[in-house]
Amino acid sequence: MTPQPLSHGTSAAPTLVITAHGSRDPRHAATVTALAERVRSLRPGLRVETGYLDFCAPSVPRLLDRLAAEGVREVIALPLLLTRAFHAKSDIPGVLGEARARLPRLTITQADVLGPSPLLLDTLEQRLYEAGLAPDDRASTGIVLASAGSSDPEAIAVIAAIAREWRRTGWCAVRPAFASAQLPRTADAVRALRADGARRVAVAPYVIAPGRLPDRIAAGAREAGADVLAGVLGPDERLARLLLTRYDESRAARPALRALSA
Repeated sequence: MTPQPLSHGTSAAPTLVITAHGSRDPRHAATVTALAERVRSLRPGLRVETGYLDFCAPSVPRLLDRLAAEGVREVIALPLLLTRAFHAKSDIPGVLGEARARLPRLTITQADVLGPSPLLLDTLEQRLYEAGLAPDDRASTGIVLASAGSSDPEAIAVIAAIAREWRRTGWCAVRPAFASAQLPRTADAVRALRADGARRVAVAPYVIAPGRLPDRIAAGAREAGADVLAGVLGPDERLARLLLTRYDESRAARPALRALSA
């Protein structure tokens, strides 16, 4: 079901600021731009802007300055992140805190990260089917759930929990792997599934957009001879719906948050 505007309409709605990490790889920004367009198509009338922490323009601070100069009074900054790791806990709050001090007339709320969510699992499976798997392959296929990686224990625990939940849906096995910061790497997880007797091994990148770390995941899959390599999550409609869900959750929670801080 497509998320619907809250009852008081989109005319008074806070601007949605999709807050992405950024990358030197132009495919990253292209994917974020396409995802923002998906969001706009699902919620006509909602103003949707995109800002970046690094590498790409506009930067989040410059975007917020521009919005404030245009007379925007409220924004919801939504991290384009799958787990609550360093960027969600430190980088983004720091940038938003500085903006609040600099722009006192602009109310800035940070929304929750995207994951975990059944919509993300649905998108992962769709990418596997697009790469050549069929639903009947589940019982004979081991999956490598390959994420970017993090040094944050909470983020690592979330990836492990997603792997366990996904395994319960009928796949032969699901093992997490990481492109950085943590082990195992993708190639090692592929080999481990082979050693455990998986007839077929597929790698599912748990990343939103192409870039250096997704390329590292793909290289590991090829190195270890994975049978199937799925694409990144990309500007899928399910991700756009999830963005709107997190936006609506943040918007609905604002009165309670203000009452607690009063």
